[in-house]
Amino acid sequence: MTKVLTDAPTIRIKGRSFLAVVLSPDLPLDEWLVRLDDLAARSAGFFLGRPVVLDVTDLAIDKLQLAELVAGLGQRNVRIMGIEGARPSMLGPGMPPLLKGGRPVSEMEQPPTEAAPTEPKQHPKKATAQEAGSQPQSIVINEPIRSGQSVIFPEGDVTVVGSVASGAEIIAGGSVHIYGALRGRVMAGSVGNSGARIFCRKMEAELLAIDGIYQMAEDMAPALRGQAVQLWLEGDMIMAETLS
Repeated sequence: MTKVLTDAPTIRIKGRSFLAVVLSPDLPLDEWLVRLDDLAARSAGFFLGRPVVLDVTDLAIDKLQLAELVAGLGQRNVRIMGIEGARPSMLGPGMPPLLKGGRPVSEMEQPPTEAAPTEPKQHPKKATAQEAGSQPQSIVINEPIRSGQSVIFPEGDVTVVGSVASGAEIIAGGSVHIYGALRGRVMAGSVGNSGARIFCRKMEAELLAIDGIYQMAEDMAPALRGQAVQLWLEGDMIMAETLS
């Protein structure tokens, strides 16, 4: 006799995509960790609450060195959600899982045509999506971005009609245009777009990045502070010039 269970509790399982930061260490690891400490010290909260993937593809390290690297990152409050490029034999108990099949965010399913930036403990800002073809390629934020807010749009350009406060951040797959003061952090070309640019009416940024190449406020030319500026990438160098 077959018994049919009609009142068993259900478990709901869903798939969901998140934008993660990918760290790709260089050898020697001690020197790379020093540079990471410098980035974290000069941009407080950069890794706070952010999913991080550790990419060790083609990195000549063994199982012990990988474990020490993950532990060292944990001591810096950088929590690794997964590891790419490691051999399965390198991952023992207590290590993050092996990730495979990662792909640029721009290849994933697109969000609805109205996109809203995420922000902790505050009301989301309204964003107007402009369509190119059938998918959004840019958004326009019609209000200033306040401290603690994040705008994440890996599908294309972000335009802010206002200022970006200290402690705020914008992460865009394309270029970023700010028609006000830039006092926070901006990461353009976040999905591997080396042709992305950053434009702002008044340069006072905490951190700038294009295609993963970073520049801190202390490293920017003093003559650029307070000026209208555009920035672009040439090789591994962020170039800048004032706008008339």
